[in-house]
Amino acid sequence: MAGELAAFSRFARTFQAGEMIFAEFEPGDTFYMIQSGRVELVKIIGDIEKTLDILQPSEMFGEMAILENSPRSATAIALDEVKVLEFNRQNFEILMLGNPQIALKLLKMFTKRIYDSKRRFMILTLEDPQVKVADVFVMLDESQTDLDRSTESREFKTTVDDVAHWACMPIAETRGILHHFVAQRRLEIFPDSIVVKNINDFSRLVNSRRKK
Repeated sequence: MAGELAAFSRFARTFQAGEMIFAEFEPGDTFYMIQSGRVELVKIIGDIEKTLDILQPSEMFGEMAILENSPRSATAIALDEVKVLEFNRQNFEILMLGNPQIALKLLKMFTKRIYDSKRRFMILTLEDPQVKVADVFVMLDESQTDLDRSTESREFKTTVDDVAHWACMPIAETRGILHHFVAQRRLEIFPDSIVVKNINDFSRLVNSRRKK
């Protein structure tokens, strides 16, 4: 993808480490594709600032402003010197019309990004840390297509650090909750995977605690 977008280098911008790229709630008509560096997405939930994601090169952000004509749903901050391609409505249309193969890839990426961002926000709205961790596994179960669904047991190729990242929780707290679930015989932790004994049990727990 990055090579295919080389022709759009005239849309390149650079942000310095610590620089705010855009702020939550402000209007926006641009989205960005990272060429180098990392970008942190943060959101105020209640009175607490939560990290939603840390994006890497080739990932996009800010596309909701293009797709939904809505204010920014999070704040984007450059963690390093970040080089991006900046697209607005006008040059995005040029990209879509002039490069149908790239357009199809972008549309697929947009669809996944919309789902991922909304699904992760659902986790952040849960108040109980144990339920947040349980919902991470429910999210993984929903998003993966290569799982054996003939039983209620699920093996996820994930780590404690990954779960903490998705739940936006400290690693130590996440590890403590996972070991609590182990003691309850609800999951098992292995070096490169975590096995949930009964995913429907976690799903029922999350649904009972999610605000209507």
